[in-house]
Amino acid sequence: MGLRLLACLFHLPTAVIYGSLSLFVSILHNVFLLYYVDTFVSVYKIDKLSFWIGETVFLIWNSLNDPLFGWLSDRVFLSTQQAGAEISSPEVVLKRLRALSHNGPLFAISFLAFWVAWAHPGLQFLLCLCMYDSFLTMVDLHHNALLADLAVSAKDRTSLNFYCSLFSAIGSLSVFMSYAVWNKEDFFSFRIFCVLLALCSIVGFTVSTQMLRQRFQTDGKAKWDQESTLKELYIEKLSVPPEKRITLAEYLQQLSRHRNFLWFVCMNLIQVFHCHFNSNFFPLFLEHLLSDQISVSTGSFLLGVSYIAPHLNNLYFLSLCRRCGVYAVVRGLFFLKLALSVVMLLAGPDQVYLLCIFIASNRVFTEGTCKLLNLVVTDLVDEDLVLNRRKQAASALLFGMVALVTKPGQTFAPLIGTWLLCAYTGYDIFQRNPLNNVVSAQPKLESAVALEPTLRQGCFYLLVFVPITCALLQLLSWSQFTLHGKRLQMVKAQRQSLTQGQALEVKTI
Repeated sequence: MGLRLLACLFHLPTAVIYGSLSLFVSILHNVFLLYYVDTFVSVYKIDKLSFWIGETVFLIWNSLNDPLFGWLSDRVFLSTQQAGAEISSPEVVLKRLRALSHNGPLFAISFLAFWVAWAHPGLQFLLCLCMYDSFLTMVDLHHNALLADLAVSAKDRTSLNFYCSLFSAIGSLSVFMSYAVWNKEDFFSFRIFCVLLALCSIVGFTVSTQMLRQRFQTDGKAKWDQESTLKELYIEKLSVPPEKRITLAEYLQQLSRHRNFLWFVCMNLIQVFHCHFNSNFFPLFLEHLLSDQISVSTGSFLLGVSYIAPHLNNLYFLSLCRRCGVYAVVRGLFFLKLALSVVMLLAGPDQVYLLCIFIASNRVFTEGTCKLLNLVVTDLVDEDLVLNRRKQAASALLFGMVALVTKPGQTFAPLIGTWLLCAYTGYDIFQRNPLNNVVSAQPKLESAVALEPTLRQGCFYLLVFVPITCALLQLLSWSQFTLHGKRLQMVKAQRQSLTQGQALEVKTI
């Protein structure tokens, strides 16, 4: 029975094994996002100054480590393509798989460092965040880069992304299971739960990467034997110039001339902002717009749906991408975001059921769009390779550069959101019980009561005008993006011809 199961595992499609890596990330990362702040604030009692210092350093490191690790990983691929040079080989995939096999288990171990007090809370908070994010970045960069390296056609890439979404949805179940063991007074059960999750992740990364490495090692050996035979017959050209290595400054200059890259990061910066705005203010919208209209269980259901539905919804979006193309689907989602927001604005805040649907769908569709954009980045990888005639696609580096430009949206979301709310209503989200602090004096009490309708109205306008503004700006920038249709087909055809290798000149026998 065991041998039969093992045989089935080794015969799984490559797309399934690749997608399973998302499972071993999501089972840990969702729990981390949900509990790490509460753990340090409520359990370890970190002081406010240490917390903000840790978060500030984390935000800086979080933005810089993506391009840094991408450059360290892919700088060797930035040389220009020369006649007879190898453009694609299983060794590139094997390099990424080796990185995943090492960093995946280390990522799981760094996850465990949060749940045991081993240093001063401020120091532990800073070290844990930076260590965890470093290994998560390495895993994400190489996993996303494999999406561009394993396949070139849109059909194959959407298939890979389909399984990533499926396994990410399964991984989201760890959030629901964590509720059963989360207890701030008795942390033992939660720690055991986290250890079990980490063990599953370590075993999963080890087995999945090993299975993929075995497949590509076999392919690599066959390709090496073929190349050895061809090289014996290869007629070298006398005028082949030496290979030119690209410096970081030259690479950045190339990116600054990459028009589609620039329009994409402008659009994606707004998308990242909107995703994190929804995540940051989702509880606030539930509290001030719906808390007196719906039950606690309904609110919990909306929160749960907002976590798992984007992954399931993405399965449908990917099927649309196969038929209509990623560009058309993303543009359609921007129009849908705009239309739903305008309908909600016209309906007003008193339509409870419509408000529930809008709050949930706004987050689901926004997160779903974010998950489709990796496919666009892989197309940009192809265009970058073709435009600059690279020796090999610098997939991880381009993903890192996208993250460098767009991750500030994570910081802008809470800052701009709280500023808008405070400017319109005078409500300070950081103040403890801002509406109920002053009840001794009657005029102040009346002022606090009078503020509540304004606060509810302010939350409603924030809820609808932010997506309207984001949608309009995104439609403007997305209309300038030209890597679709015939141009995309031309780029992919050129990449595929390079991937297959320009035929070596062979002596006529």
